Amino acid sequence: MKEVGSFQEPLKGYTVRVALIPTDQIRIPSIQRDLSQTLVKRLALSIEKVGFVEPILVVEEDLGFEVINGQHRLEAAKSLGIEEVPAVIVPKELKDFVIALNVEKAPNLKDKAHQAYEIFSKHLQESPDMREEELADKVEEPYYVTVGFVIEELQDKKFPGYAFEKVLKKVDDFLGYPLKDAREERLKRAQVLEEVKEVLNERYAQLGLTNALQKETIVTKAFQNLYGKRVRKVEDDFYTFFERLKSAIEKVEVSPEEEVESF
Repeated sequence: MKEVGSFQEPLKGYTVRVALIPTDQIRIPSIQRDLSQTLVKRLALSIEKVGFVEPILVVEEDLGFEVINGQHRLEAAKSLGIEEVPAVIVPKELKDFVIALNVEKAPNLKDKAHQAYEIFSKHLQESPDMREEELADKVEEPYYVTVGFVIEELQDKKFPGYAFEKVLKKVDDFLGYPLKDAREERLKRAQVLEEVKEVLNERYAQLGLTNALQKETIVTKAFQNLYGKRVRKVEDDFYTFFERLKSAIEKVEVSPEEEVESF
């Protein structure tokens, strides 16, 4: 590593270092979203034209560095045979915050759920007695954790989270439990979502629908049949809510020609 300077961050006052770091000393942490090869190729073309002029953001770990903003630029550089890249080194305690705010590649629900699960798991390992609600400044929405458990623990990589996202916002909250207990609760909630997904898929097939986005319409109409429109929060607890929603999904009517409905 060739350190070329440093400065004081103007608002918080911590020290920021600037360096040229060998690419083989930088790794992508598991918390990061999956790479988009299309974006990597597009960035490689851009770098070929103008050079590598935008530093990546990293934190220093015991065995090297982890990229927390710029993983696609890093991979593009590697594909071009670039052996060291300019990097800004920030304190490692900023890692979770920066990754959550990273907008280099617009995150979808799967990305956000993966990140939330990784953040939950890391803090569970480090501080099992930490209350889950203390993750609220690191995880944007509590239901990201639940969906993360569906994807990572139940290994349902094709879970149609988009169909449930808006209703999950109304019933899933951060838990006041220690993480060691919250893990069991999140797993139970994930299993409930799997059960409701099966009912949703069955109703989708019964109705002869072919547009997968209409699964969201089924869930939306079922919700509205139970609670009406423009409802921000429901009083039912998580389990009561999804038990009622499951029954409502079994009866909802949606025609193949009906446009995707949301709320």
